Amino acid sequence: MTKINYFNRPDKPHEECGIVGVYNPKKNVAKDLFFGLFSLQHRGQESAGIATSSGFGISLEANMGLVSQVFNEENISKLQGGIGIGHTRYSTMGGSKKNNAQPLVTSGLRGEIAIGHNGNVINASELREELAIEFGSTFERSSDTEVILEMFANAPGKNWFEISSYVMRRLKGAYSLVVMNDNELIAIRDPLGIRPLCLGKLEDGWVVASESSALDNLGAEFIREIENGETLVINSDGIKSKIWNGSSKNHKMCVFEHIYFARPDSILNGELAYETRFRLGSQLFKEHPVEADIVVGIPDSSTPHAAGLAAESKIPYSDAIIRNRYVGRTFINPDQNSRDTNVANKFNPMKEIIQGKRLIVVDDSIVRSTTIKKVIAMLRKAGAKEIHVRVASPPIKSTCHFGVDMATLSQLIAANKTIDEIRDLIQADSLAYLSVEGLEKATKSKKSEYCKGCFTGKYPIPVQLEMDKLTLEKEIKI
Repeated sequence: MTKINYFNRPDKPHEECGIVGVYNPKKNVAKDLFFGLFSLQHRGQESAGIATSSGFGISLEANMGLVSQVFNEENISKLQGGIGIGHTRYSTMGGSKKNNAQPLVTSGLRGEIAIGHNGNVINASELREELAIEFGSTFERSSDTEVILEMFANAPGKNWFEISSYVMRRLKGAYSLVVMNDNELIAIRDPLGIRPLCLGKLEDGWVVASESSALDNLGAEFIREIENGETLVINSDGIKSKIWNGSSKNHKMCVFEHIYFARPDSILNGELAYETRFRLGSQLFKEHPVEADIVVGIPDSSTPHAAGLAAESKIPYSDAIIRNRYVGRTFINPDQNSRDTNVANKFNPMKEIIQGKRLIVVDDSIVRSTTIKKVIAMLRKAGAKEIHVRVASPPIKSTCHFGVDMATLSQLIAANKTIDEIRDLIQADSLAYLSVEGLEKATKSKKSEYCKGCFTGKYPIPVQLEMDKLTLEKEIKI
């Protein structure tokens, strides 16, 4: 039977993962973890898992599927305890299979621990060989997360801060982590701060999560974002924090969190993502003005950008494209015909609004050009007079190495064609992208902040040209 992935998008970067951790000794936290993961579902749809502890060992439930498919009242009730972590996954290192579903659990020098990971460790292959010699580690899975887990389970150190420092000295890449044992919750953000992580306060405990929207869903008070290189330890003594002295002075958070990944109601680098996206759209029109009758965003991810462009241009915004929200993400089948058909299943243009009008169509990004090309064809069929495409990010010319599946160089349309050639390919009347300088201005960032490698080819640490997310799987012949 042909396997169909219902949630990959053919013309968007694929999300990474979502993590959440709860420390609340006065109650069972499994339901809080479930609802936290539910609000982070947009970050990964391949698998979901929850691990909890009541002080006498770790209980785990993890499987393939959406959060609502993996969990029910029966298996949630079996996850007892006031400490727990949860994870929802999109694979960026290791295949999409059950044994790679997180959290992962193992035993080592400090007993049984569990881990959930968002990001991508680029030296995982070398580390696995080293750990096999140093600690006698054996590996059963094909993800970089298992390498991180083995390090935390066996690394030398008298406390979690020393252990974390040891791990940070050796890991290269992106990793926001939630770690737990029988009585402690640990949260770690890598020294570059590439993936987001934040802290919230519950009435009787604490919660950490990839995005603040998950805190809102649990009724937790947003306290702050966790700093790059910071380790938090939460236990019966309260909460303690330490920042590794080798951390980057300025964070290098993936700028695509602002553009697309995070929910618009999440706080990133001190600001609501919606407000940043609004400014991206505004800056886009300042750089590339054009006359038109209406502004149209490709729903739903481009709506804030389109609203910002409309406000700047004084051109009316219109919901001229309706998204069928029950389709979910665009279906990807093995054949291109199925992919094209399902773009039409997802979007439906309103002919009565579009006919005879000049349109500015706003998209947050273009990877392969598959979706935007089909959307333009639908708008032409609906009677659009002119279609001017504006993209609220620079052209994606390089692949990502830090937790985002962004296709290969040969598939990136902007890495292989000029803007004029892309315009002709998608059959737009005009096409323009936001500049890197405009991106920096809209995100209120310094040149030394944020990872913009997919636009510039310059990364915060040296990387190889392309990486295969199945490398570890091939090595252990799973």
